[in-house]
Amino acid sequence: MDVLPPGQSAAPLAPFGLPAFAARRPRVPAAPVVTVTGAVRRPAQVPAAELTRLGRAETHSGLHCVTTWSALGLRWEGVPFAAVHAHLAGRVAPGRAARWVTFTGLDGYRSTLLLDDALAPGVLLADVLDGAPLTADHGAPLRLVAPAHYGYKSVKHVCAIEYRAGYDPGSAGWKAHPRGRVALEERSRYLPGRLWRPLWRTLLPRARAAYDDLRG
Repeated sequence: MDVLPPGQSAAPLAPFGLPAFAARRPRVPAAPVVTVTGAVRRPAQVPAAELTRLGRAETHSGLHCVTTWSALGLRWEGVPFAAVHAHLAGRVAPGRAARWVTFTGLDGYRSTLLLDDALAPGVLLADVLDGAPLTADHGAPLRLVAPAHYGYKSVKHVCAIEYRAGYDPGSAGWKAHPRGRVALEERSRYLPGRLWRPLWRTLLPRARAAYDDLRG
């Protein structure tokens, strides 16, 4: 059973993210591909269907938004990123310097995980949520699910994977934390996480309203 992390309140799962991306409603391609670049010897484009056949797994976990709400009891299904990485290693040959991995969505949103964090148990490229195919609202065709990390790390509509030698803050910019671990309240690289709680709780209604308005 899910337990609420420090500073979080339970809420239903609903589409949410940076308001700047709210109006971007990417069309899911009929035959999606994932482009793999960065600190690799042989960049490649890999059909998403090839990745989703690597070995199915489930993760039962919550989605914890940095803005202090958590949707609990979610059942994600997809392919462990560890299996994806092992499959890609022979094709693109990541260099030894590749310690970080940046995921980018069809809407242009991107976020970065430490490679060791991305390879942890439970991290998936998911295409099923609660027994049903993932919808566009929740990140189809593939969504990164990283249960130990805040939701801004779980990129929707994954279409690109970039191996990197250094950290890229991604679309969240200065507001992001390099690790973003929920248990440690790594809400941002600036100020302790507990100090962000009242700020995010104050800003959340306005941020949610702005996001919903832009979505139309």
